[in-house]
Amino acid sequence: MVQPASLAFSAVSGSAAGTDRVPVGQEGFSLAIRRFPSPRALQGHPALVYAHGFGQTRGAWNRTGLAMAAHGYAGLAYDARGHGESDRNAAGLPYTGDQFADDLIVMAGEQPEPPVLVGASMGGLFGLIAESRWPGLFRAMVLVDITPRWEHAGLQRILAFMTAFPDGFDSLEHAADAIAAYQPQRRTRKSADDLRELLREGGDGRWRWHWDPRLVDELARDSAQHQDAIADAARRVQCPVLLVSGGRSDLVSERTVEEFKTLVPHARHVHLPQATHMVAGDDNDAFTATVLEYLAGLPAASGNAESDVTESVSGATP
Repeated sequence: MVQPASLAFSAVSGSAAGTDRVPVGQEGFSLAIRRFPSPRALQGHPALVYAHGFGQTRGAWNRTGLAMAAHGYAGLAYDARGHGESDRNAAGLPYTGDQFADDLIVMAGEQPEPPVLVGASMGGLFGLIAESRWPGLFRAMVLVDITPRWEHAGLQRILAFMTAFPDGFDSLEHAADAIAAYQPQRRTRKSADDLRELLREGGDGRWRWHWDPRLVDELARDSAQHQDAIADAARRVQCPVLLVSGGRSDLVSERTVEEFKTLVPHARHVHLPQATHMVAGDDNDAFTATVLEYLAGLPAASGNAESDVTESVSGATP
């Protein structure tokens, strides 16, 4: 297992394209990161580590990271292995959940003090595993629309979209049309710059997703078999936890939230009624305000969150 090793990885290297990288695991393997420095960082404010969902990149946190930095919370977002500009596993090395959890342990250990994890979907699940393995790794955790058990139909909808275009797109406009149909709640289309972060142009001129196609079969398709282990990991988490769920999510439901609250009784739950599974993207202002309020109420030292009260917050844009 990868050790935090007291800032053993605090010196990042820069790529030719200017992307900072952090080495993890085997020699030569590294993950792409983006830092959100805060010009007005306040003493006592924990750093934030942002972990994206399956099929996303660190760019999913750009708006949140900048907004939180403006309020004094510096942060770091990274592309998970096999995603974006991070390295992909070698052909003979399958993707496993242990690798992703170990990578997150490295990212947390790269901070001078235990950070707060802000983990969406896949990022939150591996955060639960990492914290259960290394108690005290995180100052607190913000889980974004993810619980140890999830609705099968929601996962299948996500995977169906991710695998619907095996030959890629003939243009960025074609990709924008597909994403708009998948996310009809969004009022704005992806820009060309946004799409270039999500897609890669191949030698044949077609645009394909940035993530390694092997991830679907090796990591995601049979992920339900690991739900018992993730639930057990959640049961062992003692740091403060905030769960932010979307009222229109088809992955997290009232049923899965109630089970989560029995597993982590000290967790706080905030419900954004109009948000889908893509909570931060649906209404970043409401999401950021929710996280800011939660961080402001954290106790001075590690301890259990104050209650399991569920709140309903309005303002998410349909």
